[in-house]
Amino acid sequence: MSERVIPLIDQRLQTRAVPIPAQAIAATGQLRDARGRALRDLRISVTDRCNFRCSYCMPKEIFDKDYQYLPHSALLTFEEITRVAKVFVAHGVQKLRLTGGEPLLRKHLEILIEQLAALRTVDGAPLDITLTTNGSLLRRKAQALKDAGLQRVTVSLDGLDDAVFRAMNDVDFPVADVLDGIAAAQAVGLGPIKVNMVVKRGTNDDQILPMARHFKGSGVVLRFIEYMDVGATNGWRMDEVLPSAKVIERIHREMPLVPLEQAAEGETAQRWAYADGSGEIGVISSVTQAFCSDCNRARLSTEGQLYLCLFASEGHDLRHLIRGDASDEDLASAIASVWQPRADRYSELRASLPPDSTPGKRRVEMSYIGG
Repeated sequence: MSERVIPLIDQRLQTRAVPIPAQAIAATGQLRDARGRALRDLRISVTDRCNFRCSYCMPKEIFDKDYQYLPHSALLTFEEITRVAKVFVAHGVQKLRLTGGEPLLRKHLEILIEQLAALRTVDGAPLDITLTTNGSLLRRKAQALKDAGLQRVTVSLDGLDDAVFRAMNDVDFPVADVLDGIAAAQAVGLGPIKVNMVVKRGTNDDQILPMARHFKGSGVVLRFIEYMDVGATNGWRMDEVLPSAKVIERIHREMPLVPLEQAAEGETAQRWAYADGSGEIGVISSVTQAFCSDCNRARLSTEGQLYLCLFASEGHDLRHLIRGDASDEDLASAIASVWQPRADRYSELRASLPPDSTPGKRRVEMSYIGG
């Protein structure tokens, strides 16, 4: 086996300024891209920092004590995030997901949540506001998050075996503390809770059945995610991907499953219910089964760069408009001018290539724009 080489790349530098179009583009709630896909889901990174060092996201070889994070002055303020979110909502966004890094490391995050919870969709309905976390700070934060208006949380948990989990987070964090955080979130009504497990063949795939057994009947929706080629620092190889179909086969042999319909347009997970009615699981098959055709998600980095795909190689700088003299109408026009020509379909392109091949340029790191 060849030695693993991790390139030193700062993806934050690969951005382009977004001009204000000469012809205004009004926000009607019906914005579509070049493939006819609506804009419905905005994922907002609130920090580039994390207290875990998972090998598939923020490996220690890169994110060590000398790694230079963004200065606080570069981060969008809560008021700036709320302003730009309001403009996205005017274009049709219905769901906001706060990500990181680890979003609960951002101080006073509940203030931002309270501001976002006051927004309404173009139809006057409350937004679906959720947050993805590694769960390490969830117990102490759960009540404040709920009180501020957060509706749901998704917790990343890659195994129940403590040795496996400590090895994967690479900071020796115990699985029991994450489970405590999940219990606390359930107790305050942050649900339905989803738990995401990234499955890496040969590393934690022996945790599939223990995880399914543990969360079956708990009210928690467990989702298995194929190990993805996001960014350039995780040393991704196709032979470490366990196809979701194999995950379903393993579970079905012990705990029979029946397929469920898609819950919403653009949903990434294929849903399965336990045949005995004791809950459901999901699989996210971004490597073996592309779902680009109805992707309705945009991603805003912590310092105001807009990314149109999880596998993007370039961002679009909105911060200079947010901090300049651009009006909300100018900002709406600029966002529309980026989304309308969007034709991203990375996973579809990857699927057409031979095994172990990946298309295109260097890609942005997942730790920078969230999952």
